[in-house]
Amino acid sequence: MLGILAAEGLVGLGASIGAAIAAIGAGIGIGKIGAAAMEAIARQPESAGDIRSNMIVIAALVEGVALFAVIVCVLALFV
Repeated sequence: MLGILAAEGLVGLGASIGAAIAAIGAGIGIGKIGAAAMEAIARQPESAGDIRSNMIVIAALVEGVALFAVIVCVLALFV
């Protein structure tokens, strides 16, 4: 009985760590996207609108992948 409870605790710990890694990875990725976009806008200010729109689309895709990873980790708790 104790082994089953320990295994359930490890599943919760693993899911929590997985969700944390996904959130941290998304934060780092969006930070790099923003930094690269600001550098590109500084080099070519006339194309700021195009760069900004591309940055928003890419950031949304990164957030979508991170949300998917967090949902998978939450589902691992209940399965």
